[in-house]
Amino acid sequence: MSKSKIGEDVYKKVDKVNAELFVLTYGSIVAQLCKDMNYEKVNEELDKMGYNIGIRLIEDFLAKTEWPRCADFRETGETVAKVGFKVFLNFSPIISSVSDDGNTFVLTLDDNPLAEFVELPADARQKLWYSNILCGVIRGALEMLQMDVDAVFLRDILRGDEHTEIRVHLKRILKEEIPPGDE
Repeated sequence: MSKSKIGEDVYKKVDKVNAELFVLTYGSIVAQLCKDMNYEKVNEELDKMGYNIGIRLIEDFLAKTEWPRCADFRETGETVAKVGFKVFLNFSPIISSVSDDGNTFVLTLDDNPLAEFVELPADARQKLWYSNILCGVIRGALEMLQMDVDAVFLRDILRGDEHTEIRVHLKRILKEEIPPGDE
């Protein structure tokens, strides 16, 4: 069974939140952050929020999909794109630009539900990565799978680009450590 089909099947089974409510709530959070701090700090805060979501979301993902460990980082990228995004956001980005060593890939989001109903103010277009929470989610989820990654936006439709793209780079595989006292 293909990864896309698995993602679709799991999506059909999970409880759903009204998409418009989710998007508008996220927009309200970003708008409030923009009032409270500069755009660079907003980007950092969205990444932190996403990271905290990602470290919890991976457990839900593994429980719902019973997904086995991926053989390599390229397969991890395909799983994130075709299963993870589909299960939680009901769309699948395209994975491309996989590096020769397999440690970097780009996710192209032709359809970003977080960006619906959004138009950035002129002063935010060069500074704010509106959907930066997604980078944090990817980073947090993969860290829980022992992968230290960088996830950064390269392009964003909200900034006038043709596509929205996120580059994910594997920095290193983390060693599993047993917490003190659990030995």
